[in-house]
Amino acid sequence: MSKFIIEGGRPLGGVVKPIGNKNAILKMIPATLLTAEPVTFENVPAISDVTVMLGIMKELGAKVDYRPETGRLTVHTPAVSAAGIEREAAQKMRASNMFLGPLLARQGQVTSFLPGGDKIGPREMTAHFDGLRQLGAKFRWLSFESFSLSGKLRGAEVFLYEPSVTATENVLLAAVLAPGRTTITNAASEPHVQALCEMLSVMGADIKGVGTNRLEIRGVAELRGATVPVPPDYVYVGTMIVLSAVTGGELTVKDVRHEDLKSILYFFRQLGIRTQADGADLVVPKRQRLTVENQAWARTKGIYSQPWPCFPTDMMSLAIVLATQAKGATLFFEKMYPGRMFFADYLNGMGANIIIADPHRVVVNGRTPLEGRPLQAPDLRAGMAYVAAGLAAAGRTTVESVEHIDRGYPHLESTLQKLGAQITRSE
Repeated sequence: MSKFIIEGGRPLGGVVKPIGNKNAILKMIPATLLTAEPVTFENVPAISDVTVMLGIMKELGAKVDYRPETGRLTVHTPAVSAAGIEREAAQKMRASNMFLGPLLARQGQVTSFLPGGDKIGPREMTAHFDGLRQLGAKFRWLSFESFSLSGKLRGAEVFLYEPSVTATENVLLAAVLAPGRTTITNAASEPHVQALCEMLSVMGADIKGVGTNRLEIRGVAELRGATVPVPPDYVYVGTMIVLSAVTGGELTVKDVRHEDLKSILYFFRQLGIRTQADGADLVVPKRQRLTVENQAWARTKGIYSQPWPCFPTDMMSLAIVLATQAKGATLFFEKMYPGRMFFADYLNGMGANIIIADPHRVVVNGRTPLEGRPLQAPDLRAGMAYVAAGLAAAGRTTVESVEHIDRGYPHLESTLQKLGAQITRSE
């Protein structure tokens, strides 16, 4: 087990380059199973989740050449050696469920276990199974936690009862090789879904409606290999904006995709953050005057997570830390995961004034000075929020169980040290 030791109160400033989109590459890796030719990725983030996914690929027979120092990855699976995911691998992370669609499409069958991942509330698989059954798959429970999918897939009208990102991606991966025409209605449209569509299109898939809630796929006989860049991670960019704002430094984030940041920046502006676009870069000026812009709106409507293009749930924990440093009261409504908000109670131990109304809603009353204290990361996003709080706080903060944070932020301590933070990792 590792921990971060943070001496807070130092402004973070300088230049940082975002990592490749975590939620994109974790779906792109299983997508390589859809071709017998090599697929090469550029700008792959050196995060632990990538290592886990590549381990699963090797168990399935893939040849993997990964250079974390350069971000270059080549995956080649001329033949699939297994049609199932082992229990230990499946339960290491949520994204293990992304092998269902590709294995079903290539092998005609797949067995697996219910996936693991962050403990932020119920994350059932019903939308995945329902979507794949609409393509013709037969589903069967093998035990209370294991299951199988099998059958010949054909194009179909697929309706998702919720715009689940991973269910959309699983159905998409299954449909690109299914004969006939598939439409996915109520599809998710997040940037990582778009990136997966763009990758598949380069490989020869026929997909229309990318970026909308209705995807149209015409099945093709085969896909080819390709070289694919992984787009920048907008959650990583949002994280760096928060770190700069709560510590008072001036930061330039290089090579962002401005269109991916619209909803995040809109809600950040309600808390007083101002940013400037400089070509492909984003500048966060120093000494932001963090104040709730519209107090009536913030108390009654506030910041709430919704499917894209609205505010992403992955930014909720960091936005709460940001609000502790903004003058005024703000309601936060996490509509997706009832376990995501409980981390906020420990911010109160640092001096925050947060009312936990119920599992989905908290009210943050700012601005409150924070004092360092020992914390333990319960999941990836809450763990990073604790790091942000520690950087803004006076005195020493320790954040334990940082293995959760490593899943989305590679070499975090060295990155932050270059920006002026006093942070070290201790085993």
